[in-house]
Amino acid sequence: MKNNLWNILKKELRELFRDKKSLAMMLVIPIFIPLLVIGMSALFESQMNVDTEEYNKIGFSYELSEVEESIAKEMDIDVVHGTTKELKEKYEEGNIDLYITKKDNHYTIRSDGSDNSSYASSLMETYFNTYKEVLQQESLSKQKINPDDILNIITVDEKVAEEDNFFASYIKNYAFLFILMAITVSATYPATDTTAGERERGTLETLLTFPIKSKDIIIGKFLGVTVSSIITGLLSLALAVISLFISKDMFTIYEGVNTMYSLSSIIYAVVVIITYSFFISGLCIAIASTSKTFKEAQSALTPLTFISLFPGMIAFMIGITTNTIISIIPFLNFTTIFTDITAGNINVLHIFLMMLSTVIYISIVFYYIIKQYKSEKVLFTK
Repeated sequence: MKNNLWNILKKELRELFRDKKSLAMMLVIPIFIPLLVIGMSALFESQMNVDTEEYNKIGFSYELSEVEESIAKEMDIDVVHGTTKELKEKYEEGNIDLYITKKDNHYTIRSDGSDNSSYASSLMETYFNTYKEVLQQESLSKQKINPDDILNIITVDEKVAEEDNFFASYIKNYAFLFILMAITVSATYPATDTTAGERERGTLETLLTFPIKSKDIIIGKFLGVTVSSIITGLLSLALAVISLFISKDMFTIYEGVNTMYSLSSIIYAVVVIITYSFFISGLCIAIASTSKTFKEAQSALTPLTFISLFPGMIAFMIGITTNTIISIIPFLNFTTIFTDITAGNINVLHIFLMMLSTVIYISIVFYYIIKQYKSEKVLFTK
């Protein structure tokens, strides 16, 4: 039995490493991980370092007081005067970044929410907060009240821990999402080739005539696909770590910030990657085994690529954290547990439940596939 299983595994690995398409899926796809990390870092860098002159043309439908003119000059605001109608036309033509209207003591910032308008809106919020503070100080001084006793009654400091840096956390988690997607893509081709592909070529029928148990055939094929998935996952993780190290020196947004995964995070990330590789490989073989042709299997497996990415992406965007229930939900559990790991919240119970549930899911899948192979449905189903 062991010899049969080992022979099947050697056959699958030999075919895997001989096939150029399988090798491309396994080794080339991870290259996109550094492109993702460096590309997102460059995007954040460009957003953080936008020149003020690109969004400081502000229209005012009223005459500014001396105080306002002083604040506008200090903040490098390019003041444009005009009526509300004139300013609206200038804004629509792109000559100003937004405009301000005033009725009594009520000011309205008018824009369409575009990128430049968002930067300009943030600039004007600072402007009005400054102006409000000056007016408050003048009012209190006229009443012979020390403004500091009222306005600075409390002080607030903000201290951001290195590991909580938004950019580093965001990119680490999205890099892992793409690692999962890379593993999925890497598993789909060999799983398709070793099941529907062999069925279409007629080699599967020959294999089933040998004195080898169906269970050995399935496990051998499954382990072959899993090896491919694990190689892709570990290579992707290594490239993610390397690209984060490079990004640290390339971009100013990471100054004073530790962008690297900790050793414990890397170890647990490897555990998650290996567990996911087993899970997705079994699922790919189960789906591909029901297909009559290679093309049909590819079509059936295509949605898995998106399923592997979007649940985790949504969870990350809305801030879902791992709990006992989520740790056993396929796809979602791998992402949320990794997010916890990178945040330093390592929960051994959740990791154990993830691994245990994966073993159960794979066992169910194996039972289904082996039953098919024993009844030879994989050969004669029309």
